[in-house]
Amino acid sequence: MARNRISPDEFTRPIRRILVGLLVLFLLAIFLIWRIDSPRVERFRTALIDRVVPSMDWAMAPVTHASDMAQGFQSYQSLYQQNRELREELKQMRGWKEAALRLEQQNAKLLDLNQVRLDPKLTHITGVVLADSGSPFRQSVLLNVGARDGIRDGWAAMDGIGLVGRISGVGKRTARVILLTDSNSRVPVVVQPSGQKALLSGDNTAAPPLEFLEKPDLVRPGDKVVTSGDGSVLPAGLLVGEVMQMPDRRLRVMLAADYEGLEFLRVLRSHELEVISDPGGLVAPPVEGMMGPQPAVPAEGAQNG
Repeated sequence: MARNRISPDEFTRPIRRILVGLLVLFLLAIFLIWRIDSPRVERFRTALIDRVVPSMDWAMAPVTHASDMAQGFQSYQSLYQQNRELREELKQMRGWKEAALRLEQQNAKLLDLNQVRLDPKLTHITGVVLADSGSPFRQSVLLNVGARDGIRDGWAAMDGIGLVGRISGVGKRTARVILLTDSNSRVPVVVQPSGQKALLSGDNTAAPPLEFLEKPDLVRPGDKVVTSGDGSVLPAGLLVGEVMQMPDRRLRVMLAADYEGLEFLRVLRSHELEVISDPGGLVAPPVEGMMGPQPAVPAEGAQNG
């Protein structure tokens, strides 16, 4: 007797159809709910989102971690590229450092061999700037040359381009240079090509003013200013700077020396000039005809008599 065998598909096929139909109806219902624009449906939609979305963090966790991993990989790749660039720059910097050391050695040799003279009667000695006074009321620098090198008070100091100042205070191994910008500095100068003599008076600014000009109308902005040699303190013809006119029409001097990069100064040996024996002598005496007649000093016998 033959037995009727029932296949399992005969039971699962209707169940699948029912489930698919229910899923289609559920999706259609969601679509319709999302398409309906009414306050009640909107409240239902909001409540559904508030209830379902916060509990879906576990489902978004893998996506979030994957995004973080991708960003971390991109950051690591960027760091790797920057590291390679820094290594290349470090190699270049090492090459530049070696070139700078070679140039420094050559510069030291040239400073030692340099015997260029501004005047046949003048010689010089080069000193290294050790420190700056750093005071708003006193502007000076310290050199590593002093009495052992034959330095004397009142000698001119230049940076290779223009006049920087004068020696004021000499120790055994060091010497102090009062800059032209110092309020105690007074230098007799002459303006070219007009030939007008004046006094360059420091006032703690980068552009000292010109004072006691006989005929200011003959002076023009851009005229060259050099030392006049009056007072037997500084040699004549040392470049100081050029004339500039301020908005208040006051004439000042744009100094030729690079005060922002003072590293080496040349001290001019002026053996034939008058030796300064007291600090007050560093201020140049008034030039005859510029400051007016000076009062006569009574004789010693007249005072005692």
